[in-house]
Amino acid sequence: MLKGESDQEMAEEDPDGVSDEDRTACTHLPFILEVLEKEKTTWRVLLKQGLRKHCACSSAWARELFLGFFPILRWLPRYQPKEWLLGDVMSGVIVGILLVPQSIAYSLLAGQDPIYGLYTSFFAGIIYMLLGTSRHISVGIFGVLCLLVGQVVDRELAVAGYLTDDNPNTTAVFDDVTMRPSCDRSCYAIVVGATVTFTAGVYQVLMALLQVGFVSVFLSDSLLSGFATGASLTILTSQVKYLLGLKLPRAQGPGSLIKTWILLIRNISQTNVCDLLTSLLCLLVLIPAKELNERFKAKLRAPIPFELFVVTAATLASHFGRFQERFSSDVAGEIPTGFMPAQLPAWSLIPNVALDAISVAIVGFVITVSLSEMFAKKHGYSVDANQEMYAIGFCNILSSFFRCFTTSAALTKTLVKESTGCHTQLSALVTAVVLLLVLLVIAPLFYSLQKCVLAVIIVVNLRGALCKFADVPHMWRMNHVDATIWLVTMATSALVNTELGLVVGVLVSALCVLGRTQRVPAIRLGQAGRSELYEDLATYKGLQTQPGVAVFRYVAPIYYANQALFKRALYRAVGLNPVVEKARLKKQEKRERKQKVPPRREAEPSNAFLPKWTLFHTIVLDCAPVLFLDTAGVGALKEVAKDYGGLGVRLLLARCSMSVLDSLRRGGYLDPEAEGNKMVFFTIGDAIHYGQSLASQNGSCDTEC
Repeated sequence: MLKGESDQEMAEEDPDGVSDEDRTACTHLPFILEVLEKEKTTWRVLLKQGLRKHCACSSAWARELFLGFFPILRWLPRYQPKEWLLGDVMSGVIVGILLVPQSIAYSLLAGQDPIYGLYTSFFAGIIYMLLGTSRHISVGIFGVLCLLVGQVVDRELAVAGYLTDDNPNTTAVFDDVTMRPSCDRSCYAIVVGATVTFTAGVYQVLMALLQVGFVSVFLSDSLLSGFATGASLTILTSQVKYLLGLKLPRAQGPGSLIKTWILLIRNISQTNVCDLLTSLLCLLVLIPAKELNERFKAKLRAPIPFELFVVTAATLASHFGRFQERFSSDVAGEIPTGFMPAQLPAWSLIPNVALDAISVAIVGFVITVSLSEMFAKKHGYSVDANQEMYAIGFCNILSSFFRCFTTSAALTKTLVKESTGCHTQLSALVTAVVLLLVLLVIAPLFYSLQKCVLAVIIVVNLRGALCKFADVPHMWRMNHVDATIWLVTMATSALVNTELGLVVGVLVSALCVLGRTQRVPAIRLGQAGRSELYEDLATYKGLQTQPGVAVFRYVAPIYYANQALFKRALYRAVGLNPVVEKARLKKQEKRERKQKVPPRREAEPSNAFLPKWTLFHTIVLDCAPVLFLDTAGVGALKEVAKDYGGLGVRLLLARCSMSVLDSLRRGGYLDPEAEGNKMVFFTIGDAIHYGQSLASQNGSCDTEC
């Protein structure tokens, strides 16, 4: 522990006739900070304070709780119509127009009829407007979640005995009271999708109750990007059969992407020429149109809704050309108007989908929280991550009663919403009005729309995620670890399983973080001039070393997983392994006894027997980068100090943080009654001067003082 007194105090207490100059020549007095003693509080007092803080009930507390749960009650009374209304209306109309074809298209991905995609976009936007804290994000259909839901739906359809798309009208009877006595394939598909949505929403609300919104920080950008790209490859593969007009079942289980491509190659001869030509024509229109919107987005007040134009033109061509009757093209079919009565989820299906809903819930809330925080930071306001989890959770729970599937924030529509002048979530109400008009009047007009056109819309919207492959070389040059996480997550999501890709990505990220603490060298430091700046000798020129003192830095926490590697790195950097050296000295002493060589004097320092190139008396360890120590870390420092102490070399610690100091105190490292006088210093210079003064005191100062 740091000890010492000022020169004046020592002269007053020990007036032995020794001058201050002579004394300071023998002993360096380190800089001392007096620790502020904190008032000790028992756990009972802390518990009472916490209960009093969180359980106090008053009208003000109740009002704050209510307003916090319904953020719309905070911003709606302060709404500024003159400044905000025009932008909200414009963005709401444009997003609503874009959502019509996308909602119908992404219904295919989730294994649902088109009407349910419109329901999902309608209800999710209204519920989030009431509960969300972000002013800009657009909540609705997200491609990756649609894929996850669609995989569960297809699996449960197969388990329930439904046939493939060739026989969509097969019916079955179920005992579950939440279903109708006779439920066809379409009915059962939305029952499964709504049950997954309900379960995922319950998970998200529970996570909000448990205040676990912080877990989103553990999902890095590289992990999420790799997961999205891998899922995009799976989505692209799942839509190829619609582009070619093939009626194939969705492959299930690990390696579904490879299985799907094998099925496509085997059935390529059955390609519907009409669907193929329509797909190519739509791709030739939409891809340049998307690029045009992207290139001139700064000049355009709003993106041109080319998707709606293509859907309208394709529907008219299919209707008047009678593509379904003449060429057997697969079309959207009947889309009813209005709303169906609410229904409860299928409780008997919850055990079957409970595990799948975990990944759906995690992906949904991570995407929503990430986007809301990103746009809040951009526009200078704050969002409540925990309230965002409540909002998206209740979006899923409540909308599941109205035959909707899982929702979250969507990046593309959020960007459109922001760029078209959105100020508040009132734009979501305008979007809902546009969708309501479609649901009540326009929806049946899409009867003749070919499914291949919807597949083209999905594929074109994947271009952003698929373009990430071009960034891999740049990503690799910037950071090998992030690039590795991206590649592993992407490959697992695409080639093995989408949900497993997220799990593997998290595990690889954790292993990479752990690995960074395993391969940390001990860096030898030198002093820059006469300043208190010590840096790596191997990096900078002109650094000076101190005679008899070696300064090292270890840039990692010292804990159970790397304490052995820490000792090995330090021994390697010092060039002296005390364990090996003590074994060598013991062998040398045995040899001397056999040869009857007089034993060395006790006063002779043990390091006189060391090789000349390792002669030093003090090792200073810069602990500033050491974030924390655990019991094993404190034990490792004790072992290092003891091993080097046996050779007459002192270990001094410098620049320890308060958490490290607390760990050292609790671990007994600074116990004055412990073996050796272990000390820590607030600066590296203090530690160096103290070590030199002790060496001088033990040498020449023995006779002078």
